[in-house]
Amino acid sequence: MGVLMSRRQTVEKVQKVSLAVSAFKDGLREQPVARRRALGMRRGTLEQTVQEAEEEASAGPSQPEEVSASKAAWERLRDGRGVEPEEFDRANRFTPPAFIRPQRELHDDEPLDISLEQREQVLNDEMCEICEVWTAESLFPCRVCSRVYHDGCLRRMGYVQNDSAVEVTETAHTETGWSCYYCDNLNLLLTEEEMYSLMETLQQCKIIPETSLTLDDFLHYKHLVHKQQFERPMEEAQEEQATLQFSALDPDKKGHIEWPDFLSHESIQLLQKLRPLNSLLRLLTVKERERARAAFLALDQDGSGFIGESECHKAQHAWFRKHQKETPSCSVSISHVGPMSESSPASSGSSKSQEKTLLASEQEEARSIDWPRFLRENVAYILAARPNSAAIHLQPPA
Repeated sequence: MGVLMSRRQTVEKVQKVSLAVSAFKDGLREQPVARRRALGMRRGTLEQTVQEAEEEASAGPSQPEEVSASKAAWERLRDGRGVEPEEFDRANRFTPPAFIRPQRELHDDEPLDISLEQREQVLNDEMCEICEVWTAESLFPCRVCSRVYHDGCLRRMGYVQNDSAVEVTETAHTETGWSCYYCDNLNLLLTEEEMYSLMETLQQCKIIPETSLTLDDFLHYKHLVHKQQFERPMEEAQEEQATLQFSALDPDKKGHIEWPDFLSHESIQLLQKLRPLNSLLRLLTVKERERARAAFLALDQDGSGFIGESECHKAQHAWFRKHQKETPSCSVSISHVGPMSESSPASSGSSKSQEKTLLASEQEEARSIDWPRFLRENVAYILAARPNSAAIHLQPPA
């Protein structure tokens, strides 16, 4: 193990590490009190929604264990927490930080000037986000934000288990990279008001948190949401699009989609619905803006500052290339946007749809897209590609 270093003084850091070690045993026991103290005045309507869900669950014929599990699921959804593995050693765990949902700035919908020519320097933090200590050991950087982590700290927090730890080790220092537990969860982008809106919709549609959804469940939910919003049934084309989205959320063809993938999908759709594009652009990090610049410059081969519509669509699909299992070296870069492979979701359509695309290509190329429009049309897909999951949480148009 390397020599411990700190930003200030070695003595202070040794003391901090000692405090962290002593918190391993009693941290989890104090977590509920600390979380309630940190979030006590911020829950508002979210608390009411959780209470309503608990009352509805207790009113039914369910067993006490089922009621308790349902209550815990709604509380985890409200607080932005994941499922804690039953076999995890709680006595040797850090105390997770109390999460406070973000708040929208007063003028976050105003136009945002993101220059194409002015590049931004990508810098990672020097110290582990969890223990706040630098060591000679390798620190795993997040591919979205500037945070870095020790492998041991991630394990003690319960954010990586045996299988995921190997994936983190293999991908963290590659072009593909790895998303930390903050960036991996798109639901954490929602404000308290947006989260209340989502929880209310899930409750009205009888969706139980932390459960998987089959295709029938997913389509039934989409039909209910569409009818509530537009007061009319879904059209056949919209149902086909929902079916395609289900397939994108189920890359392993299990016949169901996992709860984290469903929650991320619904979260990014809610952001698209409630927030203007300028507000979404402000969510992009320096690393994401730099990758967007590299993608646009790679497509703008003649240096005119414009690209075609079909090239913009290629970029929308290319953000999700990090999930392809046939490229274990993760050498595919968003900055090298080229023809889609046969195994790509974008090329899985019928030959007729491909022919239509080719026939319409000349008309599409006539509509040139500049850098600001490229960002506006890609921002939702850039955000949707944050999670480490192989699922595509926002299916781009074919």
